[in-house]
Amino acid sequence: MSLLKILDQKPAPRQRLPKWLKRPMPLAEMGFTVNVIEDLKLETVCESAKCPNRTECWSQKTATLMIMGEVCTRPCGFCSINKGKTTELEADEPERVAEAALRLGLKHVVITSVTRDDLPDGGADHFYRCILAVREKTGATVEVLTPDFLGMNSSIDRVLEAKPEVFNHNTETVPRLYHRVRRNAEYQRTLDLLDRVKQNSPETLTKSGFMLGLGERRGEVLDVCADLLRVGCDFITVGQYLQPTPEKLPVERFVTPEEFDELGDQIRKMGFRKVACGPFVRSSYNAGSMVEEAIEEICRVE
Repeated sequence: MSLLKILDQKPAPRQRLPKWLKRPMPLAEMGFTVNVIEDLKLETVCESAKCPNRTECWSQKTATLMIMGEVCTRPCGFCSINKGKTTELEADEPERVAEAALRLGLKHVVITSVTRDDLPDGGADHFYRCILAVREKTGATVEVLTPDFLGMNSSIDRVLEAKPEVFNHNTETVPRLYHRVRRNAEYQRTLDLLDRVKQNSPETLTKSGFMLGLGERRGEVLDVCADLLRVGCDFITVGQYLQPTPEKLPVERFVTPEEFDELGDQIRKMGFRKVACGPFVRSSYNAGSMVEEAIEEICRVE
């Protein structure tokens, strides 16, 4: 059987979760966050991507806000966000995002989006307006988790004009698995985006992350880390892939907490400012703590 046929096979049934991926869910205190999101008619990646940390984060009155609708133009094999016909951008969304940040009392606001390849700038100006609206209303630091904008430098630069404290773009997996995991994306394009951000705005903290459990090899993972370090990436996050729905890619392997600890130690020795590595780690999980610690360390050095 050819490699392409193997990659395109239908996913196998979901595996049962190992004990270290099971934990109590604090449902009691989620109501406030739920009400804010629903009242302002906003989307969150917490819900759309079926994040395993949603109940924990929402109980602590924090959420990752997802702009530009709930429909994505990319058919990624790992992601449960809806695919299909997109909708027009909502002109008042930046103000609603800012209001949500204010009501939740966020000191660090993470803004992500669906991928909108149908828009001329990929939604870069919408990111720009959301960043400014949040900063004006709350004074919070802002982290953006953007798509690759099809490699359009003008779009990357437009987001940078708003001066987000953190510019995040995920690698997601190793280059060998891109066809299967990140269709219509390119590994080099991801590296080029992060490189451009750091070259054009050295003070902006750059961040990337990827998942384990999709069939990657340890050497490939370390090679990705080395590539990210070469383009000046400051933060890196590594977590366990969990199959969100039966139609999505199966989990090839559940990585043990001990393996995550060992890998995290290896990555830290490479020289990143901050590393988060563990089964429940996600791009924006505890993002505020990561950036706060990094900024404090930078200030001490200066």
